[in-house]
Amino acid sequence: MVRRRAFLTGILGVTVLAIAPGSRVYAATPKTEEDPVALVQRLSDSVLAYLKAHPVTDEPSREALVAFVEENILPYFDMPRMTALAVGPAWRQATPQQRAQLTDEFKKLLLRTYSNAAKAYKDETLEFLPQRRGANDPIVRVAARIVRAGSEPIEVQYVLQNSGDGWRIFDVVIAGVSLVTNYRGSFTAEINRGGIDGLIRVLAEKNAKGETDPVPEPGKGTHG
Repeated sequence: MVRRRAFLTGILGVTVLAIAPGSRVYAATPKTEEDPVALVQRLSDSVLAYLKAHPVTDEPSREALVAFVEENILPYFDMPRMTALAVGPAWRQATPQQRAQLTDEFKKLLLRTYSNAAKAYKDETLEFLPQRRGANDPIVRVAARIVRAGSEPIEVQYVLQNSGDGWRIFDVVIAGVSLVTNYRGSFTAEINRGGIDGLIRVLAEKNAKGETDPVPEPGKGTHG
């Protein structure tokens, strides 16, 4: 049950462009005028439609989900900022090449972790809560909750920023746990052991082996 809830939160956090079942997939282009709440509402409808039409049951269907996300979703994500938040203060000492490598390996890890967890998806839905924000707020938190019959709802916040070229998600907070900074403890430990290059090596080896991280339980961290 917990894994199913955590998966839905995570995959909604990396799924922004909608496609209806059976429709053609086009590369995503962020819309500068789109309201952040409308954006997240659109993504929630689309990801549920996708999963219902294309359930993840084996490796080919998992890879298809990853391909869909990479082609249509990542343009809406600020992956460098997400990686910087996960790495913490050491990010400032990383070279441009190291930052690019870290961002790429972290992206691969997140995609594999949450696409693998998609096998546990059932019938969760997303309800949006009253939103509180100013008209010119540079950072917006879109509040919602994951609902499943017979279970307590789980609070979710999608954190977005508009840097002038459209809103982009840079974090998802699951019952008080940041999807991104949840990794900081383990990343810091690896940096303390082997520096930035050590963390890059660990992530690259994990990705090469096809390993995944555990999906965090609501209200708990799994990476320190």
